[in-house]
Amino acid sequence: MIKKLILFFTVIISVQAHAFSLSSKTPSVIYQKINPAIVSIDTHLPDGISCGTGCIIDKSGVILTSAHILEDGKDIVVTMSNGEDYKADILKKFDRGKDIALLKIAVPYELATVKMGDSAKVKVGDSVLAIGNPFGFNGTLTMGIVSRIDYFRNRIQTDAAINPGSSGGPLLNSHGEIIGINQAIYNPDNNISNVGIGFATPINIIKEYMSEDDSGGI
Repeated sequence: MIKKLILFFTVIISVQAHAFSLSSKTPSVIYQKINPAIVSIDTHLPDGISCGTGCIIDKSGVILTSAHILEDGKDIVVTMSNGEDYKADILKKFDRGKDIALLKIAVPYELATVKMGDSAKVKVGDSVLAIGNPFGFNGTLTMGIVSRIDYFRNRIQTDAAINPGSSGGPLLNSHGEIIGINQAIYNPDNNISNVGIGFATPINIIKEYMSEDDSGGI
């Protein structure tokens, strides 16, 4: 019986170790590297504030985020991981069906950035991380797996906790690369419970949007 228990625990340890292989990085290492490139976004609206998350994708201050958190607001404030605030301008905003936007901030130094991965390589069961600003708790890290890939709707489904304020934040693979931008949660009971179903737009789709000409912008 003791030998069987030892074997059982050995198998569990082996499975857990496989989640982040030798070629990948631990969640802590990824967070320390990526979090400086994640920002909180507050858009001031006539009747309140729309909050979300963004990823710095160019050291000059270009930020990738979700278009829906910008709404029709004109006063957009970006808060860096170090607490610095900057006013942001909309560089490009794609149509609502794509729900992607690019912001630009003017910062007197080079910024940390997040590398885009290849969402075509994503498989169900892959370990993923999400960093965002849920309910105003900036710099929040959550972990899960790819639960499902909806090829018809171009969505990556994950059980990594995503909540209001997480929109625009990155879904990262085990190498710290963006494989998707978190966009929505399944919310059948109006925030009474967290059912653990979130959706991200695959980064390859976003790359296609970003390569479009100016006719697809604002």
